[in-house]
Amino acid sequence: MHFKTVSFNTIKTIPNAYWDSLKCCTNIYYSPEFLEAYEIANTDIEFNYIFILKNNEAVAFANTQIVTLGVETITQNIKMTSWLKRNINRMFRNNQIRVLFCGNVFLSGEYGTFLKDGEDKVETFTALAEGVKQLAKSTKRLNALFIKDFKDESRYITDHLSDFDYATMQVEPNMIITLKPEWHSFEDYKKALKSKYRIKANKADSKSETLVTQLFSEKDIETYKDQLQTLYQNTIANADFNAQVLNLNTYILLKKVYPEAFIIKGYFLEDKLVGFLSAMKNETFLDAHFIGVDYSNNKEYAIYPRILNDYVRLGIDAKTTHINLGRTASEIKSTLGAEPETLTCYFKHRRKTLNTFIKPFIKNVKIKSFKQHKPFK
Repeated sequence: MHFKTVSFNTIKTIPNAYWDSLKCCTNIYYSPEFLEAYEIANTDIEFNYIFILKNNEAVAFANTQIVTLGVETITQNIKMTSWLKRNINRMFRNNQIRVLFCGNVFLSGEYGTFLKDGEDKVETFTALAEGVKQLAKSTKRLNALFIKDFKDESRYITDHLSDFDYATMQVEPNMIITLKPEWHSFEDYKKALKSKYRIKANKADSKSETLVTQLFSEKDIETYKDQLQTLYQNTIANADFNAQVLNLNTYILLKKVYPEAFIIKGYFLEDKLVGFLSAMKNETFLDAHFIGVDYSNNKEYAIYPRILNDYVRLGIDAKTTHINLGRTASEIKSTLGAEPETLTCYFKHRRKTLNTFIKPFIKNVKIKSFKQHKPFK
């Protein structure tokens, strides 16, 4: 089968016919409006969009970003000996590497590649992998490639990346709550919890009672943008792994395009913004996006536990079937009923000799284990 690869470095130049052919835009994360918000607001990232054409019609799409990050950002969350960590850090000059991410670097989940319904999945995905390879070849000073976040049911397609010399890598799972149709309110949800977990949810609400909450409009996001950015950067500083800092001007643009689906909620203590959550209603899912917490007030006012409770409230109110609470803090998320969804990524170093050396270690990366709670009766 003859495929043609075309790449674009800005959303504006992509023909509408490509999106029409793919029929991918019912999922917000593949829509040009969503992708453009990230492109416009994050000017330090190189964005590229790869389309695979068959008979001049788009049959597959990949969303990529080239980012620069410190090697210690990658190695700090990987279980390995200090000797090996030192040597890997030394191997990459200046501890800075340029990585081509295929997949949205700001989202946790399978939102980087799209294959049109009715096409041969393995064939079109292989053509996409070839397109990523071509893009990498034409990118200066590129060290590595990272193709991210595939569910187990996609592995029969994506494991063909081994033919392109990628190593398979396990990453932290998405934590997902499945909502029952009979839960019409947070009270209904709490009734389904075992006593100790219901007490925990109530405690988070009572400790945070002093906080004043506000759903933000586009204008509110603009007004509080600097405080939101500071709170968000507080939170990612505590995370084990973060590839890139999001410029929260992105949120102003998303609120403009998705006034109902995109949600920002602020938490105030005596008129000071001490926390926020962000979320997107996407098809039948409510997806948690980034949050921000003032950790100096977190313990006393239970800001983070309250945010988690409020995600459940938002999901129920929006009549969604699932709430994706994202990665990190897996154990606390499991106390609300979230179950892990395994995700697999693929890594490759551009230099063949280094790739041969690194591959066995990447394959043996072990994600941090956590206690999975079973809070429902």
